[in-house]
Amino acid sequence: MTFINKIGLWSLLLLVPAVAAGCAPLQALDTVLASEDGFIATRDVPYGADTRHRLDIYQPSSGAKTGRPAVLFFYGGSWRSGDRTHYRFVGQALAQRGIVTVIPDYRLYPDVRFPAFVEDAAAALAWLHANADDYGIDPAKVTVVGHSAGAHTAATLAIDDRFVRTAGLRREHIAGVIGLAGPYGFDPLAYRSTRPIFAEVDDVNTARPVALVTSGVTNGSALPPFTLLHGADDTTVMLRNSEQLADALRATGTNVRLKVYDGVGHYRILLAFFPPLADWAPVIEDVVVAVNGDASG
Repeated sequence: MTFINKIGLWSLLLLVPAVAAGCAPLQALDTVLASEDGFIATRDVPYGADTRHRLDIYQPSSGAKTGRPAVLFFYGGSWRSGDRTHYRFVGQALAQRGIVTVIPDYRLYPDVRFPAFVEDAAAALAWLHANADDYGIDPAKVTVVGHSAGAHTAATLAIDDRFVRTAGLRREHIAGVIGLAGPYGFDPLAYRSTRPIFAEVDDVNTARPVALVTSGVTNGSALPPFTLLHGADDTTVMLRNSEQLADALRATGTNVRLKVYDGVGHYRILLAFFPPLADWAPVIEDVVVAVNGDASG
């Protein structure tokens, strides 16, 4: 029986137009993905004291039980919205390919402002490393991944190591970074929608991953490899953000792969994790390749 037969052809036909427009509730994808074949989910695990400090873990249900690679996935939402339970389709896609996937919630504006999101990301990373053995994870194979605002968080976490150091880790605890359509170069104080979120920043360049790289904040220490994925038709976060970060990283000798998907916008790049829509862009395959250690290009 095909995947479409399993989920129901009419359900898919009704869902796809709204998904393609980037406006369908992400939880609708979970309604379609009713089966839990190929993965084991552990939900609502605390990694801190706040009510938003909860995460879900998606483990492969077959294959190796130890030494497995892991992804820590940060969703987007303009730092204002988001819910880990709406990203099961990401966890399922990667767990079915042998990757343990951890998806945390994090505190949002207006309850907090930057850099609280990155502090939460570091705390989630520390939790993952502290509990790696329980989930068969190789701690040397932990990749941070994010979409949109989550990609900004993942990049900042890896570039500015004050956050991981505060959490009791080192930059070396991040094996790689994968960013999907991240706003790495934009000035958040230049836009009314993001200005209050970053209002407490003394130097706006400390909130801009591109500027962090060019400022020399790494002090000559090696950064993990970066894979930057972006849609050529993205009108929400412009492609130049990934291009600028790739150029800045290459100037430091960092291993960078930049891949641009023709005909893909800001939401399609994420929704390509959803099996019936995977032909929009080979995002799953590119993420799996990067997680397994090939970020060249």
